[in-house]
Amino acid sequence: MAMAIRVSLLFCILFLFHAKPSFSLFGDEVGLADWHQQYIGKVKDAVFHTQKAGRKRVVVSTEENVVASLDLRHGEIFWRHVLANNDVVDGIDIALGKYVITLSSSGGILRAWNLPDGQMVWESSLQGCSKSSKSLLSIPKNLKVDKDNLIHVFGNGCLHGVSSIDGEIVWKKSFESESIEVQQIIHPLDSEVIYTIGFVGSSHFEVFAINARNGDLLNKYDAAFPGDFSGEMLLVSDDLVVALGATKSKIVTIKFQDGIKFEQTYLLSDLIGDSSGTAVLLPLKLQGMFALEINGFKIFIRITGEGNLEVVDKVNNATVISDPLLLSEGEKAFAIVQHDDDGKIHLTVKLVHDWNKELHKESIVMDHGRGFIHRVFINNYIRTDRSNGFRALVVMEDHSLLLLQQGAIVWSREDGLASIVGVVTSELPVEKEEGVSVSKVEDNFFEWLKGHMLKLKGTLMLASPEDVVVIQGMRVKNSEKSKMTRDHNGFRKLLIVLTRSGKLFALHTGDGRVVWSLLLPSLRNSACGLSIYQWQVPHHHALDENPSVLIVGQCGQSNDAPGVLSFVDTYTGKEISSSSPAHSVSQVLPLPFTDATEQRLHLLIDQDQRAYLYPRTPEAVTIFQREFSNIYWHSVDSDKGIIKGHALKRNSNHGDDEYFFHSRDVWSIVFPSDSEKIIATVTRKLNEEVVHTQAKIIPDHDDDVMYKYISKNLMFVATVTPKSSGEIGTATPDESSLVVYLIDTISGRILHRMTHHGSQGPVHAVFSENWVVYHYFNLRAHRYQMSVIEIYDQSRSANKDLWKLVLGHHNLTSPISSYSRTEVVTKSQSYFFTHSVKAISVTSTAKGVTSKQLLIGTIVDQVLALDKRFLDPRRSANPSQAEREQGLVPLTDSLPINPQSYVTHSLKVEGLRGIVTVPARLESTTLVFAYGIDLFYTRIAPSRTYDSLTEDFSYALLLITIVGLVAAIFVTWILSEKKDLQDKWR
Repeated sequence: MAMAIRVSLLFCILFLFHAKPSFSLFGDEVGLADWHQQYIGKVKDAVFHTQKAGRKRVVVSTEENVVASLDLRHGEIFWRHVLANNDVVDGIDIALGKYVITLSSSGGILRAWNLPDGQMVWESSLQGCSKSSKSLLSIPKNLKVDKDNLIHVFGNGCLHGVSSIDGEIVWKKSFESESIEVQQIIHPLDSEVIYTIGFVGSSHFEVFAINARNGDLLNKYDAAFPGDFSGEMLLVSDDLVVALGATKSKIVTIKFQDGIKFEQTYLLSDLIGDSSGTAVLLPLKLQGMFALEINGFKIFIRITGEGNLEVVDKVNNATVISDPLLLSEGEKAFAIVQHDDDGKIHLTVKLVHDWNKELHKESIVMDHGRGFIHRVFINNYIRTDRSNGFRALVVMEDHSLLLLQQGAIVWSREDGLASIVGVVTSELPVEKEEGVSVSKVEDNFFEWLKGHMLKLKGTLMLASPEDVVVIQGMRVKNSEKSKMTRDHNGFRKLLIVLTRSGKLFALHTGDGRVVWSLLLPSLRNSACGLSIYQWQVPHHHALDENPSVLIVGQCGQSNDAPGVLSFVDTYTGKEISSSSPAHSVSQVLPLPFTDATEQRLHLLIDQDQRAYLYPRTPEAVTIFQREFSNIYWHSVDSDKGIIKGHALKRNSNHGDDEYFFHSRDVWSIVFPSDSEKIIATVTRKLNEEVVHTQAKIIPDHDDDVMYKYISKNLMFVATVTPKSSGEIGTATPDESSLVVYLIDTISGRILHRMTHHGSQGPVHAVFSENWVVYHYFNLRAHRYQMSVIEIYDQSRSANKDLWKLVLGHHNLTSPISSYSRTEVVTKSQSYFFTHSVKAISVTSTAKGVTSKQLLIGTIVDQVLALDKRFLDPRRSANPSQAEREQGLVPLTDSLPINPQSYVTHSLKVEGLRGIVTVPARLESTTLVFAYGIDLFYTRIAPSRTYDSLTEDFSYALLLITIVGLVAAIFVTWILSEKKDLQDKWR
């Protein structure tokens, strides 16, 4: 019997070890329910480092303020630094063969990074001049490790000589008193003189010759420019620049060493035989040559030894030219990239001084989905036959990065995903049932047996490191997280993300892979403000159609420029249709109505607050007319401090367009410009949030039940005094105040107003159910704060008059109207918070039963999950027993931060901009997607996974355990009966 008991205990222990709870994350579980992807953004400058043996790399700077070193073999990131939003990289180069030099903040900060590992070596703040000017970086190409040559930097009206060894500022020369707009810094090779050239006004040209070692002024030349200067100048050689006149119809060549000499002025009509159009000087660095862009063509012009201009070639505007590459002393090469109609790109490498000689030529088949080439950077290597081979780093229209070599794409990076501007989700198709073969069943049985043997070894801590890797791989495989069909828990979905380049990506939530991508044809070659919306979400049991999304682009420089609409199938990634309406698009209002095909109705509002209905079908108009009187919207003009409410006018169709409607102003709120400036507005998620219950029990209160004021028409508004609208610290506590409002957007009624004296923004807020949480800075306490406001409907409190309840004279089921002057009551509380915040979101679940968590994107680019209970305004220092039973937390002045509450674990989402939450079909679980320069996805359970078992739970082991327990009980019963019988015979 003792043996049977021991067997039973052993089975129980094995079961408990295997069915571990899910409130912690083990090392081998990372990556099972989450994924993390790193990007750098659109590359704008690149420097190759391939001279020495070892790892070949390219150092890049991007439009996302990223400085990174990439492996040339695979495109992986060696190291990466993300600078602040206001610390824009102006220049990048390599010094001493071991330092990456970056100039940023408009010439205000110079940094040196260690090339192998990216550690910062030194940083210099180049301050002292206040004049705003162009920033320039000049690093002599003859730098040697044992020689401390100087780096020359111009910015903010000052020229600095900075040591390349330790970043010490050796000398500084100010140009503020000279009133010169410096255009170029020239440091001739093996020369101790540098030249700064520029213009005073638009008609006077000046040159300063300066000692490169000590900054002494050696000479100064000035001369009147023939005519007015357009502001475009290009260095052609160490002693020659070209400039465009103010009318951009003539070219001026200027020699500036040993005096200023304007060689000649040539009319464009004499060069290209076309006097129409406006010329643009292209920023190429070809020795003795320059290029113009005019009338859709690029024209290459050589300056001969006699100073004459000679047209060398004329190519179409889609052609891209690289910067020159030094091959040997006095010999430079550059690359020309051209597209053809067959989807190929042709890469040609030529010598600068011999246009007709081609060093290299190849053709590469390029995916049309990447668009045109925007930039190209070339590098050479030595082949086995001692000839020069060439590789090209290419930046595409969709912001992707490719390395081309020997006529093939060596690697590619989808760095367009670093600039996401909008996210929606799409369900996957339903899995179709298919027959299962006998061989498949046998294979599954052996895999099952092998898997459980490995898991048993892992449970008993007998697994080798190789076994642990196999176990983790089996968990990933068994989770079926990468299948292209929906699962019963609702974990598998498509994230449809829209990037700034106008490209759509469908990311699988299982592993983050790109299922499909589409560079929208209707939004190409335009600087468009883009947004994405759900268009059609068909029910899979009723319709055979695929879901689709609507992409809206507001293109053009002016606010009244026409918009562009594109409709895309989320399963196939194909553009269904596109249109270019004649009206502008300033707002898009998704309406809570769908037609027979489950297309959602949308109102597009133009700059003049006129409304246009989509889809443009008779059925949509019929549905819209039924709900005409219930459609309102609001507009916010932060600059003028005005918020307006709008509604539609009846019978206001414009001509024959039955989908066009005029609007009328219903209300307006004007904030006085001398005391309040709007800095934040937040509303609830439209048609996405489910509220489980409207009632909230309040123990030890006169009314035991309070009813939440649930309205989709509420808006949170935050204003500050104009003096405190800048960065933190620009105003004193007495000059600063933050005022928050809760406004009904239907009637314009201000339901609540509260002032935080001595506080200022930035304000980040989230609105959910009947509460709003917002984050700001308290100047008096020198700390960040988070405040919560909860709003309740006082008129819906339970009526205790029994006869009124019997006769039905209560108002618990009466409809709520924004014009009914509902009595509301608010509860609020403020807490100190440790971190600065970039974004705030809130979890959402399918039925709204699970408790809420705030997802806070901190300044260190991590996502923190904070239980909403800590932001309950009813918290007190000594809660009653009833309040404790409700889960009310005792009051503290600060919000707690548990290191285990970071959703991103130890990872960072660099450049964090937004957090999106999506409910799963499983009520306990929320899907979380955080995006910035990096992407991160996971799923969390705010109230634990109370309604499910873990994915790797072994039902087979559970069955074996139950059978073992039953067998042990049966054996124990038999042994007990025998023992009783033996005792009776004694």
